[in-house]
Amino acid sequence: MRSHPSHEPADRRVHVRAVATALFVTLLWSSSWILIRVGLDDHDLAPLTFAGLRYSVAAIVLLAWVGSSPRLRNESRTIIRTRWRPLVVLGVVYFAITQGAQFVAIDAQPAATSSLMLAPTALLVALMSSRSLAEQPRRLQFVGAALIIVGAVLYFSGDLGATVIGMTASIIGLCANAAGSLLGRSINRDGSLAPVLVTASSMSVGAALLLLAGLVVEGWPHLTVRLVLIIGWLAVVNTALAFTLWNRSLRDLAAVESSAINNTMLIQIAALAWVFLGESPGPIGVVGILVVSTGAFLTTYRSSR
Repeated sequence: MRSHPSHEPADRRVHVRAVATALFVTLLWSSSWILIRVGLDDHDLAPLTFAGLRYSVAAIVLLAWVGSSPRLRNESRTIIRTRWRPLVVLGVVYFAITQGAQFVAIDAQPAATSSLMLAPTALLVALMSSRSLAEQPRRLQFVGAALIIVGAVLYFSGDLGATVIGMTASIIGLCANAAGSLLGRSINRDGSLAPVLVTASSMSVGAALLLLAGLVVEGWPHLTVRLVLIIGWLAVVNTALAFTLWNRSLRDLAAVESSAINNTMLIQIAALAWVFLGESPGPIGVVGILVVSTGAFLTTYRSSR
C-alpha cells in the first residue's frame, strides 16, 4: 500500500517563506529609525506629529488600494458589520500607542537605547501567548527569547544616554508592542481577512489618533522638500507595504516567532548606525550580535520532526 505524501515539506516551505518575509519587513523598519532620526534632528520636527503624518499618509495609500479593488471593498463591508472591534483595538494599541511611544523615545534619547528596550518583547509574548492564544511556546523558544535579551544587553553595555522621558516612553512602547503582537497574531492566524484590510483598517484608526494628538500638542510643522520625501518613503514603503507584508507573515508565524524576528531590529539598527553614522561596535558588541542572532534562530527554528 502506498503511503500518503507528507504535507510537512510544504508546511516548512510556508514557514521559511513567512520568516523571510518578516525579516525583510524588519529591514525596512530598521531603516526607518535612521530616517526618523534625520527628520527629528535636521528638521526639528515634533515626534507625535511626525508619526501622525507618516501613518496618515500610509493609511490613505492603503485605503485607496482597498477602494480600487471590488473584492476588497466587499470584504471591507463585512469587517464594518462584524469584525471592527478587534481591528480598532489593534489600531489603538499597535499604531497609536506603540508607534507614538517609539517616536517620543527616539526623540528623547539615542535610537539604539530605545531599540534596546524592545528586547524583552519576545520573552513577554512567550509568557503570555500560551494563555491568550493557546500557543504553547517550546522550551527552545524560551531559551532563544532569553538569549535575545542577554545579547542586547551585551551589545549596548555602557553609557546608553537614557533619559526619563525616553525610558518612560520605551516602557510604554514595550508593553504595547507585546500586546499588539498577540492581538495581531490573533486576528491574522485564521487567514479569513486579507492582510491589506487588516493593515488599512487598524492603521487608519491609529494614524488618526496620532495626528490629532500631534496637532493638538505640537502644532502643524514646517515641511521642507526633503522632509516630504522622507515622510513619503516612510509612509508608502516602510509602512503601507511593510505592515501589509507583516500581517501576511502573521498567518504562518506564532506570536513568539514574530516577536523574536522583530527583535532582530536591535542588531539591524546597530549595523545601520555603524554604516551610516560611524558608530562601530567593540568586541563585546560583536559578541552581543552573535548572541542575539542565535536567540532569534532558536526562537523561530522548527525541526523536521
